[in-house]
Amino acid sequence: MTARPKIKDIAERLGVSPATVSRALADTGLVAEPTLSRIREAASALNYRPNVSARNLRTRRSMAVLLVVRDIGNPFYLDILKGVEAAARAAGYSVLMGNAENDPAHETEYFDMLRDGHADGMILMTGSLPPGQASRDRLPPDLPVVVALEMIEDAGFPHVQIDNAAAARQAVEHLIGLGHRRIAHISGPVPEVMSLKRREGYRIAMRGAGLAVPEGYEQRGDYLLQSGRDACRRLFSLAEPPTAIFLANDEMAFGAIHELRRIGCDVPGDVSVVGFDDLYLSEAFFPPLTTVAQPRTEIGKRAMGLLLDMFAGGSAPKQPLVLETTLKIRGTTAAPKQD
Repeated sequence: MTARPKIKDIAERLGVSPATVSRALADTGLVAEPTLSRIREAASALNYRPNVSARNLRTRRSMAVLLVVRDIGNPFYLDILKGVEAAARAAGYSVLMGNAENDPAHETEYFDMLRDGHADGMILMTGSLPPGQASRDRLPPDLPVVVALEMIEDAGFPHVQIDNAAAARQAVEHLIGLGHRRIAHISGPVPEVMSLKRREGYRIAMRGAGLAVPEGYEQRGDYLLQSGRDACRRLFSLAEPPTAIFLANDEMAFGAIHELRRIGCDVPGDVSVVGFDDLYLSEAFFPPLTTVAQPRTEIGKRAMGLLLDMFAGGSAPKQPLVLETTLKIRGTTAAPKQD
């Protein structure tokens, strides 16, 4: 019986490092052509398959990674999970999904799982570290954690993210370009960094157009549908309510639109609405939601790729990996009514 081919066999055949082969086979997006194609062709020719059992015994690894999210019920995370799992499966890893439920005690449990060896690494999407570990120097120095989309300043972990401020600014500038002048914002939880960045983009766009932000036009939400409804209700109790609303995520935007309909406002005839995330329901919503689309599957692949680099002994990048967003203009935005 011929010996089972290994990553090092592919590496020796092509004259590249084993780490490069590992990244290429995991489809991390970190290996450029033509090297990527050469490695895949060699792996196919050698009939390479990851030997998970042998690797577990040799490395004393669990061959599992944790993807920890705020709320597993939010469909936003599905495409990210697809990307993480695709890259993980190709490298012989399984993915465990952790539901933090916005509970710091749950976050602590997942970090304990990582420390105790129940998982080899973590992709963290909660926007915070557990209580008592709010700074990187209180965590083990080589803890394999990648932060995806959320931002944890001064944590020292590699980050895969988007430019939240620039994306928010583009969304608000779209409303300004339609002729809106009374534009409100419903943010995510403050003072989380991602919420602050999206609010910053809103403020930059308003200042750039010479528009004031009246008192009460900035409302806080928590990314959940009900908070979008509640914040919208507060906005329309003002003496002069907005003609447009930019919300920090799609779920809150759905809630705001429900509230607008309840009080008899047409979207977009009376009020324009822009969300953020481009959930798979956003295009099927009526009218289809104008929103900022994030490359969620690619974010998952890149985050897993960074973890694989850390497993292979590579150094974590000092600068965040920033991916592009797209503003999807659909049916919830239109020019304001003429007074």
